[in-house]
Amino acid sequence: MRKPFNSIATASKTHFEESEEEEEEEEEVMKSSSEEEDSDDSIDSDEEEEIERELAEVTFEELQKARADGTDSVSRKPRSDAKHRRANKNRPMELSSKKPVRSFRQVIQAPKKVARDPRFESLCGTLDVDGFRKRYNFLFQNNLPAEREEVQKRLKKTKDPKVISELKNHISWIDKQLKFESAKNTDAEILGAHKKREREAAKHGKRPFYLKKSEIRKQRLIEKYTKLKASGKLESFIEKKRRKNAAKDHRFMPYRRPNNGEQQT
Repeated sequence: MRKPFNSIATASKTHFEESEEEEEEEEEVMKSSSEEEDSDDSIDSDEEEEIERELAEVTFEELQKARADGTDSVSRKPRSDAKHRRANKNRPMELSSKKPVRSFRQVIQAPKKVARDPRFESLCGTLDVDGFRKRYNFLFQNNLPAEREEVQKRLKKTKDPKVISELKNHISWIDKQLKFESAKNTDAEILGAHKKREREAAKHGKRPFYLKKSEIRKQRLIEKYTKLKASGKLESFIEKKRRKNAAKDHRFMPYRRPNNGEQQT
């Protein structure tokens, strides 16, 4: 009869032990939650103190502006603790990987180089076009023709196709330069002669007439045709021009479609 009594006593004992353990766990949870609340309260108090310090530094004018807008927002100053500092002066500064690094960083303050274009600088004076053309006319009268003859001699001696194409391109470039400069010279001569005539007419009370670019082009063509006629090369030049224009027009002419009868035969 004593055995069941012992079993009941042991069961009640274990039940009491479990309840005590549960109470201890609940007390620990309550302590941890209270600690967390205390830490949150301390964080909130720290933030409040920091905000109060920042607002103390704000001027009365900024506060009035913020209230007038209706936003009540005041710009906060950045924290000084967030700056990256070096552990030693000889070490490089560590930057945050969260912020993008600037592509250009000025380490040494060097004097800034100021680029000056002589065309638009008053210090360089005004450009004298006629004087410039006269001073550098030797390039188109002596240097470029001599260079063309030298390139022609090299072209006759070489057999490499790559070198031949390069020399031909160089010769065509020289021809273009000479042609363009001759056209500019003729335009300048036409314009100079016209200005001289207009100055003489203005002395007698006539209003000056300014030539357009189209008129200068017409007079240049007239001079060209008169020179060709005097040398006897006008007909060959006109024939060459006609063939060139016909070849251009031939590309845009439509082809004749064959008829059904022609297709059957």
